[in-house]
Amino acid sequence: MNRSLLAALLSAWLAGCSTLDALNPFSGSSGPKMAELRPIEATAEARTLWQDGVGKGGDYVFTPAVVGSSVYAAARDGTIARFDDGQQVWRIKAEQPLSGGVGADARILVVGTAKGDVFAFSTADGTLLWKAKASSEILSPPAVGPGIVIVRSGDHRLAAYDVVDGKRKWVYQRPSTPLSLRVTASPVLIEKYVFAGFPGGKLIAVSADNGAPLWEGTVALPKGATELDRVADVTSVPMIDGRTICAAAFQGRVACFDLGSGNLMWTRDISSAAGLSIDSRYVYVTDDKGAVYALDKASGASIWKQDKLFLRRLTAPLVRGGLVAVADVQGVVHFLNRDDGAFAARLTTDGSPVLAPLQPLGSNLVVQTANGRVLAIEAQ
Repeated sequence: MNRSLLAALLSAWLAGCSTLDALNPFSGSSGPKMAELRPIEATAEARTLWQDGVGKGGDYVFTPAVVGSSVYAAARDGTIARFDDGQQVWRIKAEQPLSGGVGADARILVVGTAKGDVFAFSTADGTLLWKAKASSEILSPPAVGPGIVIVRSGDHRLAAYDVVDGKRKWVYQRPSTPLSLRVTASPVLIEKYVFAGFPGGKLIAVSADNGAPLWEGTVALPKGATELDRVADVTSVPMIDGRTICAAAFQGRVACFDLGSGNLMWTRDISSAAGLSIDSRYVYVTDDKGAVYALDKASGASIWKQDKLFLRRLTAPLVRGGLVAVADVQGVVHFLNRDDGAFAARLTTDGSPVLAPLQPLGSNLVVQTANGRVLAIEAQ
């Protein structure tokens, strides 16, 4: 298999379920099957607070943005909508089909296209504020912060744009690896730092002021005889709690670092393309076979493992209160007890895959399905 074809298949692996079936060594007629859902003894109640539609994602993953009680969602056909407490405030159509989104703060919303176009709109009424150009396709939600918008492009560059007029301020680029996975995760912008995962198992911190590299952490080291074996990319959003930042790598490890210095705190050999979440006690991670782990935040020691969702292609976990939520390829949202990983509740959406990370909405969460259903869900 030539390199370009293999790269295309790997890109589709993270985006399309049918191609995932073709590539998945467990998906053959004689191999292990996706776990069937069995009845659970619910200890919590999950319900939909509100839902609406925005449009299908197609071959792309669209992550909604939450700012206060406002939810911003986008679709492949260029539709962008704002919902406040479930009520549609406005709905617009961008001038081009979209491939990545949404990044937002209280004033500005930013999305991208497969041609590398960056569009910024007013969150007040959806008015176009400015347009800019990135170096290649935009698959991940831009990060929006005070005075700056950070866009990650498909060629693994980070570019900073002025939030007022869209003028480019700096570009950061790392050397490319021979083969890499499609990355739909947003960079993280916090204070003076921009954090992002890269191919080769690297977590990078750069200055938000000028793009200068501040530190580089090794989440995983590529290993193996073939280029496919050596894919060890950080494809999910790094997560921060206090002075701890953690990241996960496909065919690699989970690793936590000191936020300021980049010093490694601990690692665990868990392969994850979906990612993780973190709270004051634990790091929660979804592995590539559908298991959910809780690890001690200070040491990485195992607390519990939930393995009854085998091959259900789970999202990264999201912690809300005493529950850990994950969603799967059939649009089911599962709630696990934070203390022991036992099933606490379950809620079915529209039956289409949930590919985008779950987003916090106060004490609740927001789900956007591949078919474009946007739901706010409460679990108690």
